[in-house]
Amino acid sequence: MAGQRTQQRVRDFCERFGMRVPVVEAPMAGACPPELAIAVAEAGGMGASGVVLDQPDRIRSWVERFRAGTSGPCQLNVWVPDEPVEDPERQRAAEQFLAGFGEPGEPGPPAPVFAEQCEAMLQARPEVVSSIMGLFPPDYVERLHRAGIAWFACVTTLADALAAQEAGADAVVAQGIEAGGHRGSFDPQADERRGVGLFALLPALADQLRIPVIAAGGIADGRGVAAALTLGASAVQVGTALLRTPEAGIDPDWSAALEGLPPEAPVTTRAYSGRLARTVPTPFVTAWTRDDAPEPAPYPVQRRLVGQYRRGEAPGIDRVNCMAGQSAGLAQAAPAGEVVQRMWADAQDLLA
Repeated sequence: MAGQRTQQRVRDFCERFGMRVPVVEAPMAGACPPELAIAVAEAGGMGASGVVLDQPDRIRSWVERFRAGTSGPCQLNVWVPDEPVEDPERQRAAEQFLAGFGEPGEPGPPAPVFAEQCEAMLQARPEVVSSIMGLFPPDYVERLHRAGIAWFACVTTLADALAAQEAGADAVVAQGIEAGGHRGSFDPQADERRGVGLFALLPALADQLRIPVIAAGGIADGRGVAAALTLGASAVQVGTALLRTPEAGIDPDWSAALEGLPPEAPVTTRAYSGRLARTVPTPFVTAWTRDDAPEPAPYPVQRRLVGQYRRGEAPGIDRVNCMAGQSAGLAQAAPAGEVVQRMWADAQDLLA
């Protein structure tokens, strides 16, 4: 009976969102070209793009390119802005520390405006718009639903999941501490002390929510998919597992660093943006753990400072944010469609 309930839950989710396979591409900012999303959608899953750094015209262009390549579903994801934190001393200390890595380049362009990004996503009409780091305001949720667009809310705790459900989310993405990239915590200061593993988080959410749960964090093969679905998820969201595919097109040094990476190797750091993220322990990341290293500047100041450094003399692997989840060593250098299809085929064998 339990197996039948699992299968029905997965079927219901896939039918609702136009999928054949319960695998959602993680919306990884800077690593989600349309080609990767198209490959995932064509394999039966849901493609995605993280648009936190994108101006409205780039959001529209991405969706146009995606629609030209597939009739499958896609998700656009944006960060809900933090309350600004002014800390001139931390900023100065971070600037001085970054100077030790080389001369900075020119300041970058202005950051996108959140309200304009939200409007562009609404106009682009993806199947799903998702949030991370917080919840959308009620009027925007209402506008999404009137347009027939679902809202997925990324959560890291049961309390956040219940708040998302109350606010009108159509599903939650349960992000375990194993996940690569930035933590989706509503409270950025609580990240280090409140990290919950996916397989502890999933049953709690599945038992108490009325809406579907999508599992994210440390899932990179059919075993992880089957386990997540058995624990109550309706689908999985995978990111690191797709980074070594040719469609992702990430920096070659970043891709090479993922090969055979043991699960204990990826570390959490605020060095990239001021927000906690799980990454490869590159020389840049490791330098911020030295005794003489300052605390990174608050988000988004640290992100801006690091971006300016990279426009200067950033070397090798530290040209990019080398994100990695704890199952990075399972990522395959194979076409994305094959990765998704193999993942689901292996999961079905286990679930059967």
